Amino acid sequence: MALLIVKAAQPNRWPPVLRALHHRNFRLYFIGHAISTLGTWVQTVALSWLVYRLTGSAALLGLTTCATLLPQLLVGPIAGAWIDHHDKRRLLMKVESLLGLQALVLAVLTWLELISPTLIVILAATLGILNAVDTPLRQSLLSRLVDDREDLANALALNAMLFTCSRFIGPPLAGLLLAVTGEALCFALNALSYGGLILGLLAVRLAPGEKASGKMRHLFREGLEHVWHSPSLRGLILGVLMVNLTASTYAVLLPVFAHDIFAGDARTLGWLWGAAGLGSLLSTVLLAGQQGADRLRGLILFSAIASALGLLLFAGSRSLPLSLLAMLILGFGVTINNVGTNILLQSQAPEALRGRVVSIYTSTRFGFDAIGGLLAGLLAARLGGPWAMSIAAALLALYCAWQVLLRVRATPESTLEESAR
Repeated sequence: MALLIVKAAQPNRWPPVLRALHHRNFRLYFIGHAISTLGTWVQTVALSWLVYRLTGSAALLGLTTCATLLPQLLVGPIAGAWIDHHDKRRLLMKVESLLGLQALVLAVLTWLELISPTLIVILAATLGILNAVDTPLRQSLLSRLVDDREDLANALALNAMLFTCSRFIGPPLAGLLLAVTGEALCFALNALSYGGLILGLLAVRLAPGEKASGKMRHLFREGLEHVWHSPSLRGLILGVLMVNLTASTYAVLLPVFAHDIFAGDARTLGWLWGAAGLGSLLSTVLLAGQQGADRLRGLILFSAIASALGLLLFAGSRSLPLSLLAMLILGFGVTINNVGTNILLQSQAPEALRGRVVSIYTSTRFGFDAIGGLLAGLLAARLGGPWAMSIAAALLALYCAWQVLLRVRATPESTLEESAR
């Protein structure tokens, strides 16, 4: 009896920064997703290197990235209504199986040397369509994997931390694999990695969740109206749009800088990606212990300013160590903005609308990442990578200046006087 009382008094023995792992369902998902995400990053780096190795075209890098991400903008909001209408766990297992199949096809075509730029773009678009369903589906399922709603923000931060840990480990690992073997093995490993999440989801025990009812058109409109009529949500979505349109373009331009600016190889690309991943990891550690919506909003604005500075530093650097520092700043800023916004949106979203709210967020994040990547690739092909990144930095700096001005105007004069004193 005494032992039971002690256990009841200490229901969660995990450190506060890891408290969501106390929940069995989230823990199973977390382990499976860790395996899957590591494979995804290995494939991401290998695919960008394959494109540049075959064609040497910065424009095609931008087109491939656009094909991967643009479906998020076009399909994502519609997918949100569909997600809210179905059993999320079963739907996610089906989507993960299709993602594994896409990676396997890419591996076989590359191994047989049948891959071509056209096939790469087609397979990238296929991946984009599947991700347009997969990303909001996974994000909206997280709320059901923790039994205590107060742990949802920590679960979202840990989910992002897992993503950024993989981003820190995956690119250098991909660089090593590319140097030793080739792209086909990277794609094959990613195909196998999806099995980790599928097995985790099979072990999860969930009661039937609340499903939205009605026609898809009505559900789609209801989600848009919910976001549009909330000034707070609109502002958060606008911030995600601007940061991903500008700062996230570094992902497209990294092979250009690794190959042309630093005269490096796949390992150089892996180190640049890894530096951005380390910055992202640090940001998610910070967010995992973050409390308070007002403080988080201020941190999101700071992250946009840091992203603009990181872009400018990277564009002007010709030193690899300095560029690694710039990538760390960029990874930190972009992740704080995206993950912090996701935490605020999900903390305010009703369960029946969660899939649609998350899908609007993910479609904005990845859709404008795609548009920004395409524009950056085109600019880099004409003006060079440093100029393309400098233009992105200038646009983001203008947005940040506007946001700071709005905050100053919204501050009561009495508060400003106190600050001056």
